[in-house]
Amino acid sequence: MNVKTVLVLLGLALATIFALVCVLLTRGRAPSTCQHLPVEQEDTEDGQSLVFADLTPEEMAQVVRYLQGNLGVQLVDASRAKPSDNCIASVDLQVPAKAEVLRFLDGGGARPAREALAVLYFGNQPDPNVTEYVVGPLPTPAYHRDVTVQKYGGKVPYHRRPVTGKEYMDINTLIRRELKKAPQFLTTCCESDGTDLAILTTAPRGFKSGDRTTWFVLFHNVAGTGYYLSPVGLEVLVEHRDLHASRWQLRKVFYNGRYFASTEDLEQEFLAHTLEVVRLKKPQVDAVLGSMRPRYPPDSLGPLQFEPQGPRYSVRGNRVTYQGWSITFGMNPNSGPRLFDIRYRGERIVYELSLQEALALYGSNCPGGMSTRYLDGSFGIGRFAYELVRGVDCPYTATYVDRHYLAESDTPKTNQNSLCIFEHDSALPLRRHFSDSQSFYYGGLRKNRLVIRTISTLVNYDYIWDFMFHGSGAMEVRVHATGYISTSFLHGQGTNYGNRVGPHTLGTMHFHHMHYKVDLDVDGQLNFLETQDMEYEIIKDPWSTQNTIERPYLRRKRLEREDEAAFPLNAPLPRYLSFASPNPNKWGHPRSYRIQIISFAGKHLPINSSMERSVSWGRYQLAVTQRKEEEPTSTSIYNQNDPWTPTVAFADFINNETITNEDLVAWISVGFLHVPHAEDVPNTVAVGNSVGFFLRPYNYFNEDPSVDSPGSVYFSSEQDTRACGANPLACLPSAAACAPHLPPFHFGGFLNVSLAPPFGGV
Repeated sequence: MNVKTVLVLLGLALATIFALVCVLLTRGRAPSTCQHLPVEQEDTEDGQSLVFADLTPEEMAQVVRYLQGNLGVQLVDASRAKPSDNCIASVDLQVPAKAEVLRFLDGGGARPAREALAVLYFGNQPDPNVTEYVVGPLPTPAYHRDVTVQKYGGKVPYHRRPVTGKEYMDINTLIRRELKKAPQFLTTCCESDGTDLAILTTAPRGFKSGDRTTWFVLFHNVAGTGYYLSPVGLEVLVEHRDLHASRWQLRKVFYNGRYFASTEDLEQEFLAHTLEVVRLKKPQVDAVLGSMRPRYPPDSLGPLQFEPQGPRYSVRGNRVTYQGWSITFGMNPNSGPRLFDIRYRGERIVYELSLQEALALYGSNCPGGMSTRYLDGSFGIGRFAYELVRGVDCPYTATYVDRHYLAESDTPKTNQNSLCIFEHDSALPLRRHFSDSQSFYYGGLRKNRLVIRTISTLVNYDYIWDFMFHGSGAMEVRVHATGYISTSFLHGQGTNYGNRVGPHTLGTMHFHHMHYKVDLDVDGQLNFLETQDMEYEIIKDPWSTQNTIERPYLRRKRLEREDEAAFPLNAPLPRYLSFASPNPNKWGHPRSYRIQIISFAGKHLPINSSMERSVSWGRYQLAVTQRKEEEPTSTSIYNQNDPWTPTVAFADFINNETITNEDLVAWISVGFLHVPHAEDVPNTVAVGNSVGFFLRPYNYFNEDPSVDSPGSVYFSSEQDTRACGANPLACLPSAAACAPHLPPFHFGGFLNVSLAPPFGGV
């Protein structure tokens, strides 16, 4: 064998060895794909949750077609309807009466008729008004009935209707037309001709019932950034009550602390050199306050949550099950997320848990800021819950669900992936103990929980709505606030109303208050309310009687009437407050669920305020009332534009009726005061801006139900902790040695967003 042949063979051998090494190394670096195990179905329900299901796009379209053909009046598509037209404003599910639902769910009764609630604006008739119809049965409507008087005790006046996107567009046209009358002023103050300024609405709209006069605030607008941080100091008051936009008028102009009758007057004062003008440079993209563009390239990848054996929850239609929990979920286009028929281990704990309203009330020395009291339900908390960004808004591997709505259009729209569901490891023990006395052992359980989340963008603010379900049988409700602060132009004594956060920007103080309805059915519909708190009693020590002891004791009280159970905002609550059943647990105590509120709300409006009754739910951090079908919600979308004669006044729900062994509802307010500061630029962070409440079992069980969790860990000093049989954590390296399947990133959340937002727009 010659040298050449040897060299060739040696080369082939080396190549073979190199290939084998590469294969081995590749195998070591590329774990197998995670294999999902089937989720155990904990119960069967034969589609019963569909009784609460949001309307499908097909059902919405059927309702629209029915109304167009059966009302005997011309209906204009709301997206282009003038105030003098008739139009369909919205279509949503008409939730059946509770008694009907329970007969169906629990008593084997007939399935309630599936119906829709349609809101119509009738502007083209002698007595313009808002009318609500129940339409059914779905999917093929055959009847409609007017329920307006039944619900509200009379007709809904037309001026109470929410402002539509078309109305805002017409207002914007008016404002831009008026701005053209002050060209030299705008060039000097703002380097603008007025067409590139953003216009933001305020609310409510006036000072008395019937008013429809709104302050609009103007901002520099830089594409791709939050214009809310760049006010130019100019605000205008528009009267837009008339049914014909041609008759609307600009009533007042505000600039830098002064008021003017018109933009012409403003221009004349400028030309006469009697106006103090603050010359603002048009913001540049790379220097504007509100930019969220990354300043540095991406860093190393952070921690990623994944499920090596697949999700431990199951989503079927509008129902999710998870380790003993069963929850039916949905979305009201106005008031936002709503849950029904919440059960744990097969027992219903909550019939309804729903957001009712979100109030933001501002202070400022500018007219727009000082008069703003946003009731976000009238704008659409559910409607503006857009697509969630996978990996930021929710875990990348969460389950994402589409939501559908019909509002201000005859065509249903879809906010895809706008609700997410996931199991969350909080990196904290739910319970644990390390024993170093008598015997040595460790016992613990990870604190995992199921999360149902949606996020609403209400112009500048983003509200993260969380509903969480723990292995201990507890429920947790949280709202986190982020997004942009709303600002005013800094002038005069502006810092009496907030902090300076930019060259000419005042971050205006405000508070956020949210209201929830919690229809608890604890071991049945009939419950009573019990409070427990501590007191001290001074006694002689019984073994010598020579000394005294301050002994704490438990003070129990049953609340008998609604007035007793209406707890004022910011007043001390009893530390333990429970919905209790007449039935005892094994130890003789009433089976109960405790309400625990986490809130640091601002001060409620003074009771003598002319608009206080429209938000009178805010008087109370907690109020417990008898449940009534005629009191389904604590507020109304019509309260925003007529808070002086509210369509629904929550204070009227509290009339000292008995709350002993009745079907009861807890109405819960949470909130926080926000004084904006430098760190709110460019965005308010969610850290520390989170409030909510817990519903916790209190003697409902005979022991902590999480003891039955298969995820519990226990080992003693006598066991080999490295053995899988003794310690499930020892199995983790092999069980989790797989690569999660990550779907490709996709985002289509801009599909239902127009360049003319429905709140004033640009």
